[in-house]
Amino acid sequence: MTLRVVGTARPRVVAILFGQPGAGAFNRAGAEGLARAAALPVTIETVWEPVPARRAETVEAAARRADLVIAHGGQGEQAVAAVAPAFPDVAFAVTQGRIAGPNIAGFEVLQEQSAFLAGALAGWWIAAGETAAHLSGEPVPPGLRGRAGFAAGLAHANPTARLLSGFCGNQHDPALAEYWTAAQARDGARLQFAMLDGGRDGALAACRASGMRAIGNVRDWTQEAPVFLASAVADNGVAMWAAIEAFLAGRFADRRIGLEAPEAVRLALAADVPPALAARVAALQAAVLAGEVTVPEAWSGPAWTP
Repeated sequence: MTLRVVGTARPRVVAILFGQPGAGAFNRAGAEGLARAAALPVTIETVWEPVPARRAETVEAAARRADLVIAHGGQGEQAVAAVAPAFPDVAFAVTQGRIAGPNIAGFEVLQEQSAFLAGALAGWWIAAGETAAHLSGEPVPPGLRGRAGFAAGLAHANPTARLLSGFCGNQHDPALAEYWTAAQARDGARLQFAMLDGGRDGALAACRASGMRAIGNVRDWTQEAPVFLASAVADNGVAMWAAIEAFLAGRFADRRIGLEAPEAVRLALAADVPPALAARVAALQAAVLAGEVTVPEAWSGPAWTP
């Protein structure tokens, strides 16, 4: 789709982040992407919306004063789908989103690709028949795709491995994440891939207490704590920049960014990952980039609950 830039000489961008300021890597990456985008010829306003029931209301209010509204994360898909038709002269971007509309575009870093490599690493790290865990908050489409990538990578590397996959219902609740993680450890998980935001500290506390290793996402957590075996980097701040850049260029269309752009999507490894295992991960990444291995976007395994 092509949208004409409307409004003032410096178009007004309203970016909505779902959560609390200062809580979580996903929103932190989005905010950092907005900070980088401040160099572009736009006026940027950042809005924080922590209450799910107010998402559509917040998107609508933003549309009344913006040329471009960015909903950061799959949590914003339903709100944008509901509001955008009433504002045909406003552009709506959803980071990590894939909804369609004449004035809607999705800008996405393919976290399922780095999650696939994370799953393969997990499968090679644990023994045959052992257990790995996945934990996230809301089962929104980007999170489901990330889970599918991890599950596929685990099965690729270790077909007999058991996967405990759960969505605890809230990305930002440390106590809830700690409870679920501790339960996964009791159920035999040797490591956990957590796709959380503000709740990550709770998951990490339970990993440390149980002796589980952790695999992070969004940014490189291996530089921050030795409990991390790896991190499935998917810098969604790149999607923020891409949305504003596309709008200014008049080429407002869906864009997906994957392993071909390692500054945005890659698997970061801890220092204690053996070189031979790192080489296996690198070879698998090359196969994905060459089209020899396909990363699925859906998984039909059983849901796990404590």
